Amino acid sequence: MKTTDFKFNLLDIYSGLLNNLSPDSKLELISKLSDSLKASRKPTKKSLSDLYGAFISNKSADEIIAELKNARNF
Repeated sequence: MKTTDFKFNLLDIYSGLLNNLSPDSKLELISKLSDSLKASRKPTKKSLSDLYGAFISNKSADEIIAELKNARNF
């Protein structure tokens, strides 16, 4: 399945769910979607380098790597 097919299929599913909503609920949903679009347009000034040092642990890198490898599920 191509991603475009998946997107249209997902839109059809959402459309089916929305058909059962009342007009007031639909208007509220439109308002919330509109607000989320307006909020997402604000550019973020954070870069990846801002996260440097954000993770603090007393464990060594080797211990953390071992934990991650042991937690894998295949």
